[in-house]
Amino acid sequence: MVVDTDICGMKVGDQYPSHVMGIINLSPESFYENSVVNPDSALEIAQKMVKDGATFIDIGARSTWRFSEPISRKEELKRLLPVLETLEGNVDAVISVDTMFSEIAEEALKKGAQVINDVSGFTADPRMVKVVADYGCPAIVMASNKVPGDPLGMDSIIESLDSIIQTAETGGIDPKNLILDPAIGRWTEEKLTIYDLETLDNFDRLKIFEKPLLAALSRKSFIGDVLGKPATERFYGSLAAAAIAVYKGAHIIRTHDVPETFDVVKLSRAVRSRPSVVKEGRYEASVVEVKVPQDAAIVMRRLGVTRTGSQIMQDKSVHLVLKIRNLTTTEALIIKQEMLARGGDAALARDAVSHETEMTDVLVMGTLLQLGRLAKKLEGQVRSLPLIAEMIRECIANRSDLEYRYLR
Repeated sequence: MVVDTDICGMKVGDQYPSHVMGIINLSPESFYENSVVNPDSALEIAQKMVKDGATFIDIGARSTWRFSEPISRKEELKRLLPVLETLEGNVDAVISVDTMFSEIAEEALKKGAQVINDVSGFTADPRMVKVVADYGCPAIVMASNKVPGDPLGMDSIIESLDSIIQTAETGGIDPKNLILDPAIGRWTEEKLTIYDLETLDNFDRLKIFEKPLLAALSRKSFIGDVLGKPATERFYGSLAAAAIAVYKGAHIIRTHDVPETFDVVKLSRAVRSRPSVVKEGRYEASVVEVKVPQDAAIVMRRLGVTRTGSQIMQDKSVHLVLKIRNLTTTEALIIKQEMLARGGDAALARDAVSHETEMTDVLVMGTLLQLGRLAKKLEGQVRSLPLIAEMIRECIANRSDLEYRYLR
C-alpha cells in the first residue's frame, strides 16, 4: 500500500518528501486574525512562501470558522479572483482554492487555480463533483457528512472519507486526483479536543485509502485547549502537531508558518520509514498496516469482497500480543492450550512448562477473533480464569476507548 501520484506535476507520495502548503487567507472573518493577507501583498507573500519551501499555495476567501459571519458567493469571488489573476504564472507552486461552491471553483479554475480544496467533502454543493470531474483537476476533500468536519472520532472520519471517495468515483472523478483531509479542528460544537487528539494519534489509519493525505493543523483549537493558549500563541504547538502528522503519514501540511514548518516536515519525513513493497513485472506485494478491524473491512470491500464477507473476516485482520502477569502455572498452561486450539499461541517460562515454578507471566498471541473466543472459553473455567477473561476483554476494549486513552 504505497501512495505514488502526480498532483499538477508535483510528485506526492510515500517515496517523496512531504510537502508544505502555505495559506493565503483573504477572509477578515477568520479565527486567526494575524493570518489575514492584504490582497495587494498576496503575490509577495506567496513568492516568499515558495522561497521558504512551500510547494502548494492554498487561497481562501471565505472563513470556515463556525463563529464567522457568512458572506455571499459574490463577495467570495470578488475577493478571490483578483488575487488568483495576480498569482497566475508568477508563483512556482501548485495553486489551490479553498471553496465549497461549484460556481466559485469553476471560475477559479478558469483563472489559473489547479486544485480545489472543498472542506465540505462535496456535501455543500453536489455539483462540485461534476466541476472537478469535467476539469480533471485534483481535489482535497475533507471528512464531512452533513456539515464540514462533523464526523466525531476516527471511525466516523474513515466512514465519511470512504463515502466521499465512492461519490467522487461514481461522479467520474479520477481516483488518483483525490487528496484526503481528516477534518482536524473544532468544526462543530460537538467536536471536542479528545477527537482531534485521537485523529492525530491515529492519522496512520488513513493509509488504508492509498491516497495523498493532508493535515490542516495550524493554530487549531485543540492545540489551544491542550496548551491553554490563544491562536496567536499556538505556533510551537502547531509545529509539534505537524511533526506528528508527518511521522504518521501526512504527505502535505497546510500551514500559516511556512519556513519553520518546512524544517519540521523535512526532519519528520526523514524519520518516517518507507512502507514495504516489492514489485516484479505485473505483480506487487506490500504490507497492509491495519490497526482496527473496521479498516480491514474497508480494504476488503474495495477489493470487491462483499460487506457480509468483510464483516466475517475483519476480526482476523488484527493481531495482538497481550501480557498477563502473575498467573499460576496451571492457569498459564490452560491459556496456552486454549489458544493453540484456536490457532493462536501463548509463551510462558520454561520452568512453568515443566511445572518447576508455581507462578509465571504469559504472552498471549492471536487475532481479535481468537482472543475473543479465548475469553469466552475462560468464562466457564476454574480458578481465576473467569476474571482473566474479563481482563482480556477490558484490555482490548481500552484500545478504542477515547476517555481511557486521552483523558489525563
